[in-house]
Amino acid sequence: PKGNMAFSGKYEFEGDENYDEFVKKIGLPSDKIELGRNCKIVTEVVQNGNDFTWTQHFPGGRTTTNTFTVGKEADMETMGGKKFKSTVKIEDGKLVAEFPNYRHTAEISGGKLVEISTSSGVVYKRTSKKIA
Repeated sequence: PKGNMAFSGKYEFEGDENYDEFVKKIGLPSDKIELGRNCKIVTEVVQNGNDFTWTQHFPGGRTTTNTFTVGKEADMETMGGKKFKSTVKIEDGKLVAEFPNYRHTAEISGGKLVEISTSSGVVYKRTSKKIA
């Protein structure tokens, strides 16, 4: 992996773009849409070489954890709770996960965690600042 692949840390939600359009596109129910809006999600990443544990802590105590190794198929869960299999790749220092009608990238840019999800042509961007 490249030198800019240092993902380990804790990141707190700072801002997003296109949230409503995106979550409607992926079919989140409206109660979940309200819960998720400007939600102070804390993302915790533990990276050991190509092995990752990616945990999202939601206010109220709910967590979602995805564990994967770059280049190997893994069982994953989306922010909407859907389960799927994906092989995470590295492209230009970004982690990329793809499955039908959905692409997710994550990168560290300017000390922030920047995640971009694309589904059916709608692009959702979430930025989180490093807190630990």
